[in-house]
Amino acid sequence: MLTGDSFGSSTFAIELGKFQVETVQDVSGLQLEQDVVEVRQVSPTGELLIRKQPGARRTGEITITRGMDKSTAFTDWIKATLVDADLDAARQNITIAVKDAKKETVRRIHLSNAWASRWEGPSLGAAESGPATEQVTITYEDLTIE
Repeated sequence: MLTGDSFGSSTFAIELGKFQVETVQDVSGLQLEQDVVEVRQVSPTGELLIRKQPGARRTGEITITRGMDKSTAFTDWIKATLVDADLDAARQNITIAVKDAKKETVRRIHLSNAWASRWEGPSLGAAESGPATEQVTITYEDLTIE
């Protein structure tokens, strides 16, 4: 890969704690954000001084869309939070591995202490011909990129 070439966005894998999520269609909402604190002061000569400095770091949420299948590992993890209310068991570290054309990991995005905060099931209809998908909103406490 030449310098300046971007990695494709369609080759990635998700590791959820102890296991890898078998199939995923989409991951959205990856972001790292920090509050901006604006400090206004007046100098001894009466000049207004405005400085911006970093404030508190914000946590975030991602949404994973995946086809419903026979896999129970991901579903059991969602159930631990949303049905059983067992947040201690549900908190997992998630890694999203971005891969190159050779399927080698080139970047890792780690989400710490993540848990499912929302689940949305598929739209079902007799006239539908698309796949049954589920969406899971995942809340995390910290994001690191390596």
